[in-house]
Amino acid sequence: MNYKATHIITLFAFGFCAAVSAQTNDVTTPLHLMKPDYVTPYVIPEKSNIEAVLNRVYTFLEENTASKAVLASDNSEVKDFKKAKGKIIFSPGAFRLTSYEWGVTYAGMLLAAEATGKKEYADYTNTRLKLIADISENYKSENEKDSPVHTVLKPRALDDAGALCAAFIKAKKAGNNANFDPVINNFIKYISEKEFRLKDGTLARNRPQDNTLWLDDLFMSVPALAQMGNYTGDVKYFDDAVKQVNQFSERMFNSQKGLYMHGWVESMQVHPQFHWARANGWAVMTMVELLEVLPKNHPGYPQVLAQLQKHIAGLLQYQHGTGFWHQLIDRNDTYLETSATAIYTYAIARAINRGYVDKLAYTPAVLLAWNAVASKVNAKGQVEGTCVGTGMGFDPAFYYYRPVNLYAAHGYGPVLLAGAEMISLLKNSKFEINDSSIQLKTKS
Repeated sequence: MNYKATHIITLFAFGFCAAVSAQTNDVTTPLHLMKPDYVTPYVIPEKSNIEAVLNRVYTFLEENTASKAVLASDNSEVKDFKKAKGKIIFSPGAFRLTSYEWGVTYAGMLLAAEATGKKEYADYTNTRLKLIADISENYKSENEKDSPVHTVLKPRALDDAGALCAAFIKAKKAGNNANFDPVINNFIKYISEKEFRLKDGTLARNRPQDNTLWLDDLFMSVPALAQMGNYTGDVKYFDDAVKQVNQFSERMFNSQKGLYMHGWVESMQVHPQFHWARANGWAVMTMVELLEVLPKNHPGYPQVLAQLQKHIAGLLQYQHGTGFWHQLIDRNDTYLETSATAIYTYAIARAINRGYVDKLAYTPAVLLAWNAVASKVNAKGQVEGTCVGTGMGFDPAFYYYRPVNLYAAHGYGPVLLAGAEMISLLKNSKFEINDSSIQLKTKS
């Protein structure tokens, strides 16, 4: 072989080796450190970023919810409700001040104030709760519908009473000195004495069928009962709250899946199980809220704690890779829903912060869930991807095709609660990227 041929072969071999060495393979590259193409940001949240999300939501809500009452006839502000004549309404806004969803929002604002130290969040709640209480106490009319707070004066469902009652008590405990007691007492009287119950005392409704349990009603009743027990020291409220959790769970909790069905009808021989995400959210949040104030020496404390732990373990089995949960939790062809994901984020983060569940095991999933929720708060502070108000169905289409809407009020309070609780979680914990995954930092 002559020199020229040898030189060509040498150059070819050199080029081949160089090409091989430039390739990404198991020899040339630490493949386990390659960056995955995550849909939801796979990062450790920062307090400043969470506060930015909360601030966007606050700004949007402050600009889009009423803070005063006006005469319906000419839109002039009513400042003295004792002297007001004719129908009065809340000033224009995009959300109802007396809905159960807004009871959650008031609580979320209070928790955000506590977590961030920013007074404006608490002011949002206190201004509107005082307005509701002032109208309730001072405005008198022969036609109850002339009052914008007629559902406060005469609740007709747990939806009218529970979440608002709990928010009023929380505001009192946070330092609001307004006279909220008449409203609180009226709400709790409705829950304790007037709402329909089954023979064993379980809170129920007669829609869509007679003697129907709605999982949602755990949240529409138990947190208010729990807060009242803490506020008054009367153990009967704690007893009723624990009874509701236990008796709902006996009928509606699927222990194999770790999930609740949405509805249970007494007359059905079989009970179709649709594990609707937001209703499961109301349930898990109920137990966290109850344990927050339930005395540890109460005989029902271990039962509620054990039920919470089983439910959280069940929920985490079904978290989607994006951090969200599905509209029907165990049916992954249903859409990913924001309000339920936000409720789970809050409830599980608070359970971690209170030591109810395994911190080491569950915090990474909660961080992912918050990152998912934060991605749904747009630049205007609107919460995207929230299912609208939902009744009860016994067929899949009902849940699969429920609409989502930017003005579905159910998303805003849970986002505030989730963000506030995440700030507390970050204060109490350190995280790291360890071998590419987010981990709780346990070593210095």
